[in-house]
Amino acid sequence: MFKSFANKLTVSRIVVIPAILLLLAIPHGWAAWLALVLFTSAGITDWLDGYMARRDNEVTRVGQFLDPIADKLLVSAVILVLVSTRQISGLSVWPAVIILMREVAVSGLREFLAGIRVSVPVSRLAKWKTTIQMIALGFLMIGDRYAPDIVPATLIGDLGIWIAGGFTLVTAWDYWHASLKHFD
Repeated sequence: MFKSFANKLTVSRIVVIPAILLLLAIPHGWAAWLALVLFTSAGITDWLDGYMARRDNEVTRVGQFLDPIADKLLVSAVILVLVSTRQISGLSVWPAVIILMREVAVSGLREFLAGIRVSVPVSRLAKWKTTIQMIALGFLMIGDRYAPDIVPATLIGDLGIWIAGGFTLVTAWDYWHASLKHFD
């Protein structure tokens, strides 16, 4: 089950989440930067585990099951903590809510479609959405408080989360529209 290196990478993404969340709760620059390093590493494993599984012909059911769960747990948990610490605040909470709602809706859709044996491949736009969302969350983790003075980290993060929120709406619509033919 967890013999492949790709699956071990996926599990590592889940295992590191509590450490990231704990670090985000510590109000010191070193903690924010360490959280960013762990978050970035987890984001890289998101790409790497799929690449390695396909390259080594080790795509497994457990990997297909855990990979999207790991992604959703990582992103959702970080968004919730960043909102609670007000690193995502004001109007920027809205795209964060849209991202969370889409994750739940698409998960439910995938579960329904899996029950009728219909696969829902990840679109290229959804991959771009994930990349932009991860970059935005990374900037928001550091924020202006811990970023170098010349880097408007909060502004970049806020803009990124709005762009990711827009992509989120488009990809949600794409998935739902493509699946309509499978409903009675």
